[in-house]
Amino acid sequence: MLSNPLNAALARRDVHYGWVVAGVTFLTMLVTAAAMGAPGVLLVPLKTEFGWTTEQISAALAVRLLLFGLLGPFAAALMNRFGLRRVIVCALTLIAAGFVLSLGMTRVWQLMVLWGVVIGVGTGMTAMVLAATVATRWFNHRRGLVIGMLSASSATGQLAFLPLIAALTESHGWRVALLFVCLLLAVAAILVLALMRDRPADLDLPIYGETVISPAPGSGAGMLSLLMAPIHVFKDAARTGVFWILFATFFICGLSTNGLIQTHFVALCGDYGLAAVAAASVLALMGVFDFVGTIASGWLSDRYDNRKLLFWYYGLRGLSLLYLPFTTFTFYGLSLFGMFYGLDWIATVPPTVKLIADKFGRERAGLVFGWIFAGHQLGAATAAYGAGMIRTQYDTYLPAFFAAGGLCLLAAVLVLSIHRKPSAVAVPLPAAG
Repeated sequence: MLSNPLNAALARRDVHYGWVVAGVTFLTMLVTAAAMGAPGVLLVPLKTEFGWTTEQISAALAVRLLLFGLLGPFAAALMNRFGLRRVIVCALTLIAAGFVLSLGMTRVWQLMVLWGVVIGVGTGMTAMVLAATVATRWFNHRRGLVIGMLSASSATGQLAFLPLIAALTESHGWRVALLFVCLLLAVAAILVLALMRDRPADLDLPIYGETVISPAPGSGAGMLSLLMAPIHVFKDAARTGVFWILFATFFICGLSTNGLIQTHFVALCGDYGLAAVAAASVLALMGVFDFVGTIASGWLSDRYDNRKLLFWYYGLRGLSLLYLPFTTFTFYGLSLFGMFYGLDWIATVPPTVKLIADKFGRERAGLVFGWIFAGHQLGAATAAYGAGMIRTQYDTYLPAFFAAGGLCLLAAVLVLSIHRKPSAVAVPLPAAG
């Protein structure tokens, strides 16, 4: 393990090891997000090779997105019990196994099991909950910035690799593209094994921004208590109005990003004559601008009213989606949309996490955010399947995009109903035993 000598070397230069953990987490989320985004590029090749409909493929992708979100709270509990490194390596292995086994699939049910269930479970263990857990465990100072960086890695990974995946698919077939994704997953797993640590206390360090070492909580809870912890947290958090407002707005967030743009944008552009590589390049452009926008959002969330930030983010996203059909689907018009929309892709995450930490406390922020993120992925699954169904039934995607734009404007209004400075409340966890 390289963490001990690296920590000693960094300490001599007054650099906290939390930045290494954040860097490894960034890479992990970048790669797993690329794995999440790849099926959106492969939708048309699968239709061509197997004759499956958009609705059938979208159903498998909807299952993946649903599990990606619903496993979040339980992934946070597993991280609390078994540690970050073990959970992340298991997740990366599961995703790679799902892709490798899918190289020989020939039936829709196999797609459902491998791309829906197996990859859904694997990616669900490294979802945004991982970012919230790392940021709250390792950072007190600069927490908003770290959440912004890690959130940006998720969208950037989903989008930045897509032109390469599309090019590999076009020149060598979709199976070669999946093998490339598996190689990225293997590299990430090796770095996690070598460098990831669970908590600052493991290296006799305080949390970044603090001076006293916080001991790790006991991990003697049984499996039943472990699995029930997210349920207890949900029951108590669900009694507050803030939880349901954030759940509803994050539902709309997922519906208007992962479920719609990530899953169907390339196919939408294909309907208007734009090649897959060019459409994927627009997605990559969104990823570049999202990286800037989400990090900026993290910086802003440390300084300004997070409710007002979310109002602007959702409002501007809604306007951009309503504008999309008027781009005439030229590369130039879509590039303008991509720059504007990309700045806002996952900018909603840092202020949402900050609001959750303010309301529910640092130790429970990961579990509560897991349930909020489940709402995000319920929205994503709804859009992934719903847009595919609309395309199959009506031969156009446009009603889905108009609906998503209108819902984003509704979310902008909803966030303003949150009290300005909610006080932290106790959300009890079951006792260890």
